[in-house]
Amino acid sequence: MEQSFTPFARHRRQFVFAVLSALMNWAKLDIFQEPGNNGAVIARLSGKLSVETVAGFLQEMRRVAAEKLVLDMGAVTFLDSAGVGGLVQLFVSRRGQSKKLHLANLTVQGTAVLQVAGLNRLLPIFATVEEASV
Repeated sequence: MEQSFTPFARHRRQFVFAVLSALMNWAKLDIFQEPGNNGAVIARLSGKLSVETVAGFLQEMRRVAAEKLVLDMGAVTFLDSAGVGGLVQLFVSRRGQSKKLHLANLTVQGTAVLQVAGLNRLLPIFATVEEASV
């Protein structure tokens, strides 16, 4: 009788794998770094800053040695509490090293999330990357 369920189990595993693969591709954050003014580094984020992507985000951003790191958040399509926690961790880590973290070009959703969390008073937020780079 077990053999009659084997094809079903195989198809179910394939289905689950396909769904997980699709979700992992959906939860993606691309980070493009470029030099900015006065020795700053600008990191342009594109995609989701969320529970699925925050570990990779922190790993990459903690390696930035520049005195000032500007995060261009204009292409961040989703920001959840894990992403906010990652921003706070990065801010605190850089402040402990006497380095700066500036956020720029926040989306409406990103601005709302940071305001609800009360972090708009803690994190330096700028309207444009140019303003944040000064």
